[in-house]
Amino acid sequence: MKTKLGLLYGGKSAEHQVSMQTALAVIKALDIEKYDIHPIYITEEGDWMNGPKLTGPVQNVKELAFSGESSLSPLALNSTQDEQKFDVIFPLLHGPNGEDGTVQGMLELINLPYVGNGVLASSAGMDKVIMKNLFAQAGLPQVGYNWFIRSEWESNKTAACEKVESELGYPCFVKPANLGSSVGISKAVNRDELMAAFDEAFQFDRKVIVEEGVIAREVEIGVMGNDTPECSVAGEIIAKKDFYDYKAKYEDEDTVMVIPAEVTESEYKMLSEMAVTSFKALDCSGLVRADFFLTKDGKAYINEVNTMPGFTPYSMFPLLWKHTGVEYPELIERLVNLAKERNEEKQKIKYTF
Repeated sequence: MKTKLGLLYGGKSAEHQVSMQTALAVIKALDIEKYDIHPIYITEEGDWMNGPKLTGPVQNVKELAFSGESSLSPLALNSTQDEQKFDVIFPLLHGPNGEDGTVQGMLELINLPYVGNGVLASSAGMDKVIMKNLFAQAGLPQVGYNWFIRSEWESNKTAACEKVESELGYPCFVKPANLGSSVGISKAVNRDELMAAFDEAFQFDRKVIVEEGVIAREVEIGVMGNDTPECSVAGEIIAKKDFYDYKAKYEDEDTVMVIPAEVTESEYKMLSEMAVTSFKALDCSGLVRADFFLTKDGKAYINEVNTMPGFTPYSMFPLLWKHTGVEYPELIERLVNLAKERNEEKQKIKYTF
């Protein structure tokens, strides 16, 4: 019997187009003999559009933007009519209003199985400040960081700059706390650049994090599972630009991914253990990509985890698993099965006395 799979993509987020590319890639990889595939498009304005069941391949993202299709109430995803119920929802959403626990909370309320992380892990993983605080509690090494809210910055910009300069120094990186895909990130090497970086980051969020700069390699590991997570091989990002920003990720063609990364056996062991610790610290499920800084003297610092990493066949997470022996279609199938497994576990919980 086929699995009725709802693909949720688009979204009211700066990462809308990234989500569209992810959805296109997943659709092309799904086995139509195993899945009834139902696209659900969230417009940039936040409207939910119910697309027709797919009966063949989709060639481009324009076919996935249903401008004239019927609107959909999110609560109708779990219809009382059995023939309309979804078996699993696959949220292919990046950034706020999709990757941050909001959609996951709705799916929990209507009791639908869904791929990926739950409410807590999604929201904590999206907020870099909360995430780093939890990592510190778990004993994971990190570079130094400060954080500020917009009202604090606007009331005393000089004090904010002085705090960064005295505690972190230059260079430093300024980021929106609640955004992915390297949107709004700037590197600062002096006071003028720091102030400009704050202004840039505050366009995308009311909270901004500033991180100490460190000379290190950027190494990433994929983690997959529920209670017993497994790690992929390690991969390394080598950007010819000063750092791996949005343009380097999605527009330039001179960024190199080295998979597997050239790390020693002891370095891989350290990184994979840290990846699993971070996964458990946020109570993750399904998948994450854990990102690290690795210095020349072998010190490792966890940078962040991404609870819904880029998911095209050319994104780091699928490529890490491909080099581990899990091809893209199998990866999707495993994640769908992990969603079913987690939902079955939840059904064992008693809600009455």
